[in-house]
Amino acid sequence: MFLVAVFAYLFVRCHQTQIYMKIVAALTDPAHAGKAKKLGADVIELRIDLYDGDLLKIVKKAKAAGGLPIIITLRSAQEGGQFFGTPEEWMAKISPLLPYADYVDVERQFAVHVPAIRDAGKKIIASHHSGQMVPLYILFVMERELRVYGDIPKIVVTPQGDEDVLELLAFTQAAHKPICTGVMGGEFRHARAMLPLFGSEFVYCHTGIPTAAGQYSVAEFVALMKILGV
Repeated sequence: MFLVAVFAYLFVRCHQTQIYMKIVAALTDPAHAGKAKKLGADVIELRIDLYDGDLLKIVKKAKAAGGLPIIITLRSAQEGGQFFGTPEEWMAKISPLLPYADYVDVERQFAVHVPAIRDAGKKIIASHHSGQMVPLYILFVMERELRVYGDIPKIVVTPQGDEDVLELLAFTQAAHKPICTGVMGGEFRHARAMLPLFGSEFVYCHTGIPTAAGQYSVAEFVALMKILGV
């Protein structure tokens, strides 16, 4: 009954409010850049911590094939990725790719390099990923801290129950915009569909193999938004 009521509310709300969210195709396989555009993605995320080979060639090819704005993400192991290096090593990998990026995802531990990224004319997604739920008042503190160095704060948490989902929805609606929110894990996958309707700037989807448990495919999410009339 809880989910039925929530989705009924969302159906009404999305017909009353203009939604500006963008579908991000988070690519485990950079060869899917062209496919992502055809499926309806608005933005491509290149998870370079997951790629082997010449990163510069990979990114150039994906940019040309997709023709969409690019997020470059080198996700640390501490926040669920496969990068185990220092901030200096992180920047050494990011720097050659900046000419092909529109956004760079920057965790707080790498924020020292934001001035150089801004000098290159790139927007900053200031990200934080937590394996647990964050109390509501801490979410607002975190938003302010991330916005100090980022254009778009991205906060991803792991709800433990429906109450946590409701708090995350409330935070997303009340937070300054732009904001990006999300959930980790597959148990509360439905929250991924709800958060954009409450103001989350991006929704991260996949084109084959998810970069995170619970992601919708781009095709699924496009179909879902059509059903909701967004």
